[in-house]
Amino acid sequence: MSNLKCLWLAGAFALTAGAASAQDTIKLGVLHSLSGTMAISETTLKDTMLMLIAEQNAKGGLLGKQLEAVVVDPASDWPLFAEKARELLTVSNVDVMFGCWTSVSRKSVLPVIEELNGLLFYPVQYEGEESSRNVFYTGAAPNQQAIPATDYFLDELGVEKFALLGTDYVYPRTTNNILKAYLMGKGIPEADIFVNYTPFGHSDWSKIVSDVKALGADGKKVGVISTINGDANIGFYKELAAAGISADDIPVVAFSVGEEELSGLDTSNLVGHLAAWNYFQSAEGEANAEFIAKWKAFAGESRVTNDPMEAHVIGFNMWVKAVEAAGTTDVDAVRTAMYGIEVPNLTGGVAKMLPNHHLTKPVLIGEIRADGQFDIISQTDPVPGDAWTDFLPESAVLESDWAALDCGMYNTQTKTCVQVKSNY
Repeated sequence: MSNLKCLWLAGAFALTAGAASAQDTIKLGVLHSLSGTMAISETTLKDTMLMLIAEQNAKGGLLGKQLEAVVVDPASDWPLFAEKARELLTVSNVDVMFGCWTSVSRKSVLPVIEELNGLLFYPVQYEGEESSRNVFYTGAAPNQQAIPATDYFLDELGVEKFALLGTDYVYPRTTNNILKAYLMGKGIPEADIFVNYTPFGHSDWSKIVSDVKALGADGKKVGVISTINGDANIGFYKELAAAGISADDIPVVAFSVGEEELSGLDTSNLVGHLAAWNYFQSAEGEANAEFIAKWKAFAGESRVTNDPMEAHVIGFNMWVKAVEAAGTTDVDAVRTAMYGIEVPNLTGGVAKMLPNHHLTKPVLIGEIRADGQFDIISQTDPVPGDAWTDFLPESAVLESDWAALDCGMYNTQTKTCVQVKSNY
């Protein structure tokens, strides 16, 4: 057993035994699904938080106190996320929360944390079109993932017809609305954009894959942009292989498939398909090598790293710096201290927190290898995250600036702040 894991287990035992009271620790809520369809992706993020907390405690904690993880399981049940968030804030009295994966789970939590003035660090790429005073979005906005990936299809692969395949919830639907508008603005006819949604956990992909294959009957190059989430990806990629579809035939670029999801698949038939993220385990550099070594020592040699893990690393380190700067875990003080904070990312650059509660992030595109890792074939300089897309007319006029304007939805035409109460 690794030293970090021993430290965490020892700390957990002491807390369970009553050796520490609420006043003795700083509590961090960990709000990730450990069961259900999203457990394939979220369990690793819970483990990441435990490792980061153990590391910080080994350094002496924070503000003279040890950190305590309060782990709950919302079980891939979206209303249960709201219940668990309320429990964390009102019963466990956590100082901050790290969690959620799907946008529907985040939107379930939003009204709770806004009502109770909680603080959530959200580590996964999402559809944008949101800016809450109580959320820091450490994953990618569409201009840091979906748009660059689409440009790669257009400019590098010559894709002419697009299949936008997604799980049926807010992230894929909103992202695909943005991408459809973007593609049509690039001259792609609406008739050449095929959109399809399937439920969480969907398993029968034969008809959909057949429909995608048929798109190319006219000889035009077809590409798939995938916002499929959770364990439904397993069936989708298996059906691609069964249909004999290679990346040369119909390339797929995925926004929710990384090393963790591929670790349970035979990837030999998926070589060459793509994913767009802001981090890959295969990224070279000292910071990433050190992180991978620490992760494997903590979680096991077979465990892989992925993009949302890096987002948690960045978010956690920023929160620690903000708490130290503020001298308190008070939510309002920490939020104010967050703006402009910079911490190293794992790809050799620096992440900066912007006044719109988004980060600067490089955009990476990777090709799937036979070993389930990625060859990085494209990487940009850090891109500032945009809360409101430029490609939907109603959003193009909006700006988020919590530092100078104290507003997440400022209309640049009317010069007014639109205050929208979350009610999802």
